[in-house]
Amino acid sequence: MHTDTITSPELAWQQEALCAQTGADFFFPEPGSSVREAKRICGLCPIRAACLEYAMNNDERFGVWGGLSEKERLELRRTSR
Repeated sequence: MHTDTITSPELAWQQEALCAQTGADFFFPEPGSSVREAKRICGLCPIRAACLEYAMNNDERFGVWGGLSEKERLELRRTSR
């Protein structure tokens, strides 16, 4: 029996994300590890803005989303209030 994965329309952008093709290791590194490679990949990604918007709207606390680290997203939240 074959079942297709159902993706909600608001998350369909994730299928086009470069991170979906590279694996989560770069985007959720061990504490203290570099996020440089994740940011490089995000910089090339055509849906970076949608990813960052999702992370900000859903208060994602871990990993690199839309090219920003946890600390950078926290700072963005603070300055946008």
